[in-house]
Amino acid sequence: MVEIGRLASPRAVMALTDYLKSQGIETHLEHVAQGTAIFVVDDSHATAAQREFAAFIHNPMDAKYLQASWDVGDNRTKLDYGAPGLQLLSQIITGAGPVTLITLIACVAIYIAMLFMPEAIFSALSFFGATSESHWQFWRLFTPSLLHFSLMHIAFNMLWWWYLGGRIENSLGSGRLLLLLVVAGTLPNMVQFFFDGPNFGGLSGVVYGLIGYSWVMSQWAPQRGLVLRPALMGFMLLSLVLGFSGVMGDNIANNAHLAGLLAGLVQGWLDSRRKS
Repeated sequence: MVEIGRLASPRAVMALTDYLKSQGIETHLEHVAQGTAIFVVDDSHATAAQREFAAFIHNPMDAKYLQASWDVGDNRTKLDYGAPGLQLLSQIITGAGPVTLITLIACVAIYIAMLFMPEAIFSALSFFGATSESHWQFWRLFTPSLLHFSLMHIAFNMLWWWYLGGRIENSLGSGRLLLLLVVAGTLPNMVQFFFDGPNFGGLSGVVYGLIGYSWVMSQWAPQRGLVLRPALMGFMLLSLVLGFSGVMGDNIANNAHLAGLLAGLVQGWLDSRRKS
């Protein structure tokens, strides 16, 4: 058996497994700390089931799930996942794994702390040379990735981190995402420092890394369950070009974005060649 994911809501589990059953995919359920783990009985159906799990996470109200419940399971006239607030929380939790959630919470907590203690937080987490106390503190190679300087900045990065990072973690495991986070959260910082100095921050380099990684995996190893629409890759490449052109302003870490994208492409290529 192969685990395809975990859901916190029993009704969500029912809707998805009813749909998988309608597609001829038999599942097995086990109760775990995060809710219910869904396993595919026949390993040959694992790839298709993983794709359906990802599609369900991002659009659980699709009419096809209600239709499946009418055909093979619960025939309620409306899919009820609970109160709207609980629905959102459930979707956030089930759409991500521990690495995704811990990183998201850390970034938000640091952003809130910066609202009250901007100088202290920046001094503690900024890149080498940004403050007089930063020498020999190796964590500064990575920690600028956790700094965000505006609500729009953190909202954009956290949305893409949750969406792309959650899909990678649910499909390939926490280890792969953690490695990508460390690599794409460190090398782009070094490149950005080399070209523009130490005053920068944000998870954008990692986001571009996730884009590059997901695109390569969807092209070269689609059986792993990662699917990235070409339009999304095109949008991010356009944003990168506009950033370097200066149209989007001067306070954008374009070199970190490019380095993150390249890091994701390379790691995606390496992982796509793995047998497991």
